[in-house]
Amino acid sequence: MNADEPIHADGKEARLRRLLEDLGGAVLAFSGGVDSTYLAKVANEVLGGRLLAVTGLSPTLPPEEREEAAGLAVTLGLNHRFIRTEEVGRPEFVANTPNRCYFCKDDLFRRLGEVAAAEGLPWVLDGTQVDDWGDHRPGMVAARERGVRSPLAEVGFTKAEIRAASRRLGLPTWGKEASPCLSSRFPYGTAIRIEDLERVGRAEAFLRGLGLSPVRVRHHGEVARLETGMADLAKVLARREEIVEKLRALGYRHVALDLAGYRRGSLNERPAARDGVAGTENKRGGG
Repeated sequence: MNADEPIHADGKEARLRRLLEDLGGAVLAFSGGVDSTYLAKVANEVLGGRLLAVTGLSPTLPPEEREEAAGLAVTLGLNHRFIRTEEVGRPEFVANTPNRCYFCKDDLFRRLGEVAAAEGLPWVLDGTQVDDWGDHRPGMVAARERGVRSPLAEVGFTKAEIRAASRRLGLPTWGKEASPCLSSRFPYGTAIRIEDLERVGRAEAFLRGLGLSPVRVRHHGEVARLETGMADLAKVLARREEIVEKLRALGYRHVALDLAGYRRGSLNERPAARDGVAGTENKRGGG
């Protein structure tokens, strides 16, 4: 996205403010990402003390994301809290089927509903926007079943418009890279274990500390497959020994560099067909 593009979303923001005012109060699922931060900013201005931003804590959340969410809540002056989610205790989630995200979001939204009821707030909100509708997102099914509202999507905000509006408001998240949960690093059918989530999280934090962005550690048992931007491939090779040493210390036996570079949802790619026609990537929530 070109952040300097003249994207005019003032009319949508006005409609968003009216929608939020009509809601009267809400619990917001707050991840600290681009969408939920923009929604939190606007909702806090409209609802004030009738807004409670809640961040779910689990082993699938990288520690730095937790810290960023806490810092943003302070910066925005949000009424904010953390709650523990328990999706990693659900066999359906651990089995890591293509519908894995459903069980994660179902657990989160159930708990947010309980918080809303306890606080006397009538709604639970999330940061879904219209571009999300074109992707395979089982979590949206859970949101619908739990009665969660998506104000950004309801007034027609796209991702580009949210980024532009966020930049206009001076939000530090306007250019933030997407950061799907750590479970997206595991091929479907590979059981998701807490110790493996922690290993991936530590490996990616180390690699980001070397200046690699974007970067993903795809978990294939004893093999860590690294994906990063094409411009950073030379940087990885230049620090090859240091990277291999660190990831082996974390428990990986083999460290591989994917020469195709980072691409969203690479674990869902199909191999090329035998007639030479490349397979297509399906968008099943990979990060």
